[in-house]
Amino acid sequence: MSSARRLLDDCFLHDKDRLRHDDALALLKDRLVPVAGLETIGLGEACGRVLAKAVSAPRDVPLTDNSAVDGYAFRHEDFERTGGLFPVEDRVAAGHPMADPLPAGAAVRIFTGAVMPEGADTIAMQEDCDVDEDGARVRIPAGLKSGANRRRAGEDLRAGDPVTEPGFRLRPQDVAALASLGTETVEVFRRLKVALLSNGDEIVRPGSAIRPGQVYDSNHFLVSDLLALCGADVSDLGVLADDETAIRATLADAAATHDVIVSTGGASRGEEDHIIPVLDDLGTRHMWQIAVKPGRPMTMGQIGQTVFAGLPGNPVAAMVCFLLYVRPMLFRLSGAAWPEPVRYPLPARFSIARKKPDRREFVRGILVRDDHGALSVDKFDRDGSGLISGLRAADGLIEIAEEATALAEGETVAFIPFAEFGIGTRR
Repeated sequence: MSSARRLLDDCFLHDKDRLRHDDALALLKDRLVPVAGLETIGLGEACGRVLAKAVSAPRDVPLTDNSAVDGYAFRHEDFERTGGLFPVEDRVAAGHPMADPLPAGAAVRIFTGAVMPEGADTIAMQEDCDVDEDGARVRIPAGLKSGANRRRAGEDLRAGDPVTEPGFRLRPQDVAALASLGTETVEVFRRLKVALLSNGDEIVRPGSAIRPGQVYDSNHFLVSDLLALCGADVSDLGVLADDETAIRATLADAAATHDVIVSTGGASRGEEDHIIPVLDDLGTRHMWQIAVKPGRPMTMGQIGQTVFAGLPGNPVAAMVCFLLYVRPMLFRLSGAAWPEPVRYPLPARFSIARKKPDRREFVRGILVRDDHGALSVDKFDRDGSGLISGLRAADGLIEIAEEATALAEGETVAFIPFAEFGIGTRR
């Protein structure tokens, strides 16, 4: 396991029986530090990786003035003297600059991306020009402003401009910006090594025969794919039976070779739930029982320098808790900036007659557009935290604060699209 900095031994420690949502996030944000080591990679591998070193522009982009269109370049001050009729002096293509300055009163045929000839400052689009049959003269229309259709050197970036900062997760457009500078390699944080396990005698993997009382392990694929969206390097530890000895051995081995352990299921206090007592024995449990629905039994702790995240067993609760707590935790551990999802105020198309106070709730929300194009949000019609169909139907999460005890239709609610978590739209 690579480690750039050490976690505190009490990195999640708090003195409350049940943490509120904001308190849990504040604790994670304040106490976690990057643990991933560094590596240098080629630009072709950089998308999705977290930058470890700032990059500034070593030169102007573009490097020279160039043409934004196919057309004819000329000196704007010559227009009145020539009456708009110019002899065509040369032909300038991209990658083949004109060797000599543009003669006074002349124009050149120029193509998109070609370097502006010395002396030229304006370009007329070819479709707006009249050209002699032999191409020797061009009539340029009146009304063009000086500098029209010319890209200036440094228009995109000036030499010395900051391009990316440490902690930034590179997107395709960021990689393109780096490529425009001639960047060949970048220094990034290594991918976090994450061990993923499922727990429960009733859990079986797809491909196995299923018996009454058993369920297929949908959580593994749900969480594994969510981890992949975070850029993690995932090890599948399989399904662990409700056997304390086996769980202890698996967690101890995983802690020795991984940055993070994520489990689903087995995090309650039943006689057959062994995750919590094993965690308490091998390491430290710092966070358990969060004042959130769904996901109250969400667990955070550590075994040595390895962070442990115990997700609830129900798929809806597992996904909600992953998005709210595990995802930002992974970003911080991997050297990335803390991701704060944008909340959009929308009118509710539903009502809630009674809500328990002192608990933050996250409801699966479905966007609705009326005949005039205005957006509102409805809730999935069933509340069960085991209903994967609700996750598939939803466009995101509706956040309802602790202070609310009811919700009337038409009230403004905070809506977090799944796109804020890097998850594509269902449409």
